[in-house]
Amino acid sequence: MTQLLSLLKTNARLSNKELATLLGRTEEDVAHDISELERTGVIKGYSTIMDDDIVNKDSVSAYIELSVTPKAQVGYDEIAGYISQYEEVESVSLMSGGYDLAVTVRCKNIRDVSNFVAQRLATIDGVVSTSTHFFLQKYKENGILLADFERDERGQD
Repeated sequence: MTQLLSLLKTNARLSNKELATLLGRTEEDVAHDISELERTGVIKGYSTIMDDDIVNKDSVSAYIELSVTPKAQVGYDEIAGYISQYEEVESVSLMSGGYDLAVTVRCKNIRDVSNFVAQRLATIDGVVSTSTHFFLQKYKENGILLADFERDERGQD
């Protein structure tokens, strides 16, 4: 199953036939395994990795660190779940270190990020502080290179 997941993570568009050939298995076995991985929640969905700077040149991405006071009985889960529902939010993670939650957002412009932080995140009961960092350039995402790195004349990367 690990090889199957690795292949799907690299290219989820591979057909069951192609996966079967690469794995030395039958299409039916591959289809069954994929269905089982989806049913059990190992595979949560499929997505396309896009270069947002090409698709939506004017949008901005930001990484927001939140210091949070967890609630009794639910810890950080309630706040993380609440934040996850916002359309602008691309990811929410519990983290170690000086902050508790890491939130990645994509908005139309810097002002919209600012308003999102000030009017939505900062007003949530339990959010103590935020620290916002803007992405200037993405080079690699989910293991996929977004930038073309030219090799120098010595052949060095």
